Amino acid sequence: MSAPRDLGHATVPDESYLDHIAAETQARAEAAPEWTSEFTGAPTTSTEAIATALTGAADDITGLLHRIHELAETAYEEVESVAAIASVLESRGVAVETGLYGVETTLKATTGNGQGRTIAILAEYDALPEIGHACGHNLIASAAVGAFLALDELYRQNPEAVPGTVVLLGTPAEEGHSGKEVMARAGAFDGIDAAIMVHGYGYDCADQVWLGRRLLEVTYSGVAAHASAQPFMGRNALDAANLFYQGLGLMRQQMPPISRLHAVITDGGTRPSIITETSTVQCYVRSKYPETLKELSERVEDAAKGAALMTGTGVEIEWDEHPPSLPVRTNSALTKRWALHEIEQGRTPLPGGVLDESIAASTDFGNVSYRIPGIHPLIKTADSEVALHTREFAAAAITPEAETAAHDAAYGLACTALDYLVDDDLAAEVDVEFARAGGAIDVENYFT
Repeated sequence: MSAPRDLGHATVPDESYLDHIAAETQARAEAAPEWTSEFTGAPTTSTEAIATALTGAADDITGLLHRIHELAETAYEEVESVAAIASVLESRGVAVETGLYGVETTLKATTGNGQGRTIAILAEYDALPEIGHACGHNLIASAAVGAFLALDELYRQNPEAVPGTVVLLGTPAEEGHSGKEVMARAGAFDGIDAAIMVHGYGYDCADQVWLGRRLLEVTYSGVAAHASAQPFMGRNALDAANLFYQGLGLMRQQMPPISRLHAVITDGGTRPSIITETSTVQCYVRSKYPETLKELSERVEDAAKGAALMTGTGVEIEWDEHPPSLPVRTNSALTKRWALHEIEQGRTPLPGGVLDESIAASTDFGNVSYRIPGIHPLIKTADSEVALHTREFAAAAITPEAETAAHDAAYGLACTALDYLVDDDLAAEVDVEFARAGGAIDVENYFT
């Protein structure tokens, strides 16, 4: 007989599922076809000049990586992080605008000859409360700035080498606040033809699933009563919250396997001797496609209302305190160019379908990708078993491996952006693919 479990401590989660995922990922990676692109992209002379420019900007890229990590400013508080980025850009003669689109901690800079298409390179720089840059946004920012500096240097050397316009767009408040959607509604992406960015991860992966996400807050109002003397005179708001919570659990069996529901009861009463008068449940609703996210949202709302009916309580339902995030729609024509440039840096980006899609989070870049074509590849910053939003990932975000990743990512972003500006056939295919996938949708009003 095994020894009784120590009930004073939680059990240690079994890692065998993660081990299987790692083994399956390795097998699929070995069987994946080699990356190819039917487009030529930018000339070698330009990509070589980008590499040289990045060598000259290496200290700035690494310095920003560490400085933004040290600041660890949370959503809409990234004042010093923006100042640090602006300082680097201005020291190299780049004009910087901040405080645009009604948000103090936005940033914008432009380069190029303005005679063709416009592509945006996006920088994130907000941290998580308490655990800092556990999502590696310091790398996102430093890589984006490095890419922009390299393209700006190329433009200064040869204006004809950078046709069109490159926009560096600083996008605050990704963590839980959907800052890009706030900016988009104020016109940040008007006149921009495509957008690209990169995210740190445990793998080099050119295309991975990112789920759409909505936030729901449900408040139940009941009738207080003495829980012993006159419980029949009460209407228990905690019972309603409990029924809703249990309903979410039962619903999971009839959801698409890639959809997600997770909730917390943030207010459940004050004393056991009082029938609870008010309770509050916060819930995240996630799914792989806009359509399934909308349908699941409707089912969750029905469950919230059903709990009120069963308990005789009132209910208030509030969706999306912060704008919802759509899933990411990845443009494969741009993805192939990114992958080939990362191969030049000695990396082997995994194609879509190699990593298990069940390990999926959300990002407000999804909202951008349903307005204009875009990519959101991942670059290896930490060991594969280190998850995003952990203290371990925060520590990995300033290691020598992260410094190398920021440099390699800057090269990939710069070259992919230039490919799009230079190669008319590539740009045409990007547009055709975007239209074939459904084109732009009304993101702001999609759920209303």
